[in-house]
Amino acid sequence: MILAHLFLFAVLPNLTQLGAFPPVEQALTEPDGLLCLGGDLSPNTLITAYQNGIFPWYNEDEPILWWSPAERMVLFTDEIHVSKSFAKDIKKQQLSYHINRNFEQVINHCAHIARKDQGTWIHPEMIEAYCRLFELGHAFCLEVELDGKAAGGIYGVITDHVYCGESMYSLKTNGSKYALLGLCQHLQENGIKLIDCQIHNPHLASMGARLIPRDDFLKLLRG
Repeated sequence: MILAHLFLFAVLPNLTQLGAFPPVEQALTEPDGLLCLGGDLSPNTLITAYQNGIFPWYNEDEPILWWSPAERMVLFTDEIHVSKSFAKDIKKQQLSYHINRNFEQVINHCAHIARKDQGTWIHPEMIEAYCRLFELGHAFCLEVELDGKAAGGIYGVITDHVYCGESMYSLKTNGSKYALLGLCQHLQENGIKLIDCQIHNPHLASMGARLIPRDDFLKLLRG
């Protein structure tokens, strides 16, 4: 899925040798944003990565790959787009939101939902790592229920100024949309103005997310 050319092993910095992440400006342009490989998914490594605009994304049978794309997909929490049809749908529903009720269940839902490419990057190593982050207070999840039944959810990593969304799922029609709407409301109430969506996604674009240059994202990330 990701490592299409073996020569990348020869030119990418190895995080285990560096002992720290290289500057994000050194990320490759093809594939866009690939910065380095190796290291681990310990809480310290993950926290350092997210604080510097870097995230892991790799297949289970690959080394850990770290990314920082030239353009970042973001959603400002006050810019979420609610279409007229979605607004009408919201009025018909009895919505209830739950924060951090069952993080492990949320991440497992995200790992096992059907995807068009029949693949997932949320494998057991990732699940274990993000559950550790949650236990330490650096990650949180949101679930939404419709008429008392589970409908969707989202999980991610929280930094001082940005919520780094990792994945979301739907169990019912528009479940992930309800979850994203609830997340934006919750973050606004807690002074967080930006959701990091990482890479372009048409579904998120339809809800108001947009691409901004990496430098602009880093400024927002650091406040």
